[in-house]
Amino acid sequence: MNNKAPRQFHFERSLTKEQLRYFDEHGIIQFKGFADKDTVALLLEEVGQTQRYLLRKGIAKVNGIPLKFGQDVDGSPLIQRIAFASHYSGVLKKFLQDSRLAALTSLLGDYEGRIGENEKDGLVVNHYVNTPSSAFRQLGWHTDSPRDLFLGRRIQPMLNVGLHLDDCPYENGGLRVLPGTHKQGLFRLLFRKKYFIDNTADVREVGFDINAGDLTVHNGRIWHRVQQSPLLGEASRRRVMYIPIITGAYQPKSATSPTPFYHKLGQLSLNPSGRKTTLAALRAKN
Repeated sequence: MNNKAPRQFHFERSLTKEQLRYFDEHGIIQFKGFADKDTVALLLEEVGQTQRYLLRKGIAKVNGIPLKFGQDVDGSPLIQRIAFASHYSGVLKKFLQDSRLAALTSLLGDYEGRIGENEKDGLVVNHYVNTPSSAFRQLGWHTDSPRDLFLGRRIQPMLNVGLHLDDCPYENGGLRVLPGTHKQGLFRLLFRKKYFIDNTADVREVGFDINAGDLTVHNGRIWHRVQQSPLLGEASRRRVMYIPIITGAYQPKSATSPTPFYHKLGQLSLNPSGRKTTLAALRAKN
């Protein structure tokens, strides 16, 4: 695996031994054309409708998870991170029932996994766009594992499954990972990088050439970040749906769930000033 050309696979109805070995070694795998163009278009429409509903209702937090707000290229309000998106769309909910997604649990080896639609942050939609007023252009180095520690639990194996809804060649930024770091010890898991704050390129990192409809899966213990696009405006737009595949006891979130500390830590990486954009501020501007 080199920095610009990790191996690409195609997923049928089940994972091959070769794909399982590759994921076990690197902690990341990419499947080309997981969703066709019509499916991508439908999902984008549903994400748009979900955003419009949340904005119209003035919803700023879902099951204790704050939404991230910014401004689109035309200055209109934009939700740049939606948690539990499938709770507002029958189409998104149905997509999570795709048998191919359930088949990905075999990447967990001996652990029994499930799609966490109602756990952690549920189905997350990240919407990156690079404009002067954008609040979500990049995401600093992190792993997904310390979420369990912040919640007072042992770190459990998990997968983060990303369905990419826009083309994103390597040169346009996007997902970066440190292959093999899913096998690191606890100390390196917690202290190898400064969580969310450090967004410095690493000579060992790997990026991806993404087409809309591609699927990436990464081990929750692997170090990863999102590189800011060098482009501005519409050309920088990147939308990704992230689906958690998790293990351990079933622990659903509800409207009374508290906001986890890691979301406050993640806020530091949203923009150069560290300031967040709130729904109230967006309404004041418009």
